[in-house]
Amino acid sequence: MKKFRFPLRPVAVLREHHQSRTREAFAAAVHTFVQAEESLAKKRHERQDLETVMHDGRRATFRAADEISFWDAYRRVCDEEIASERVVFAARTAMEESRQKYLEAHRAVKVIEKLEQKARTGHRLEVEREAQNESDELAGLRVARRLAASTVASS
Repeated sequence: MKKFRFPLRPVAVLREHHQSRTREAFAAAVHTFVQAEESLAKKRHERQDLETVMHDGRRATFRAADEISFWDAYRRVCDEEIASERVVFAARTAMEESRQKYLEAHRAVKVIEKLEQKARTGHRLEVEREAQNESDELAGLRVARRLAASTVASS
């Protein structure tokens, strides 16, 4: 039986390597996105806490100096929240782009795997056909020997 050799094996290796690199890039992008969302959640929580403090402070006494510093802090936190939202948006976009690249690389690997599977099936069928032909040939030779031996014995 001859050994199976897939002619596109080097292409498969390159595509698998490319797929692993894109998978790692996608994982890094997901990690960055999750960190950006956590940062945004932290900023939103900080803003809500500051709003609560400002609202509760108005019930008691009004101090202009405190209000000014609270509003400055509130504006700063709101600006940071907006910046965090932009970072989340950019991270989501980068994550989707890297996801698409990973899916393309994965499809390319699957194409090669299907081609290899078809080639293996064809090789197996060819080997089985050759084995069947050899078996038929041997059976024919045995029958021919028996017929030759029976004709020699009867004469």
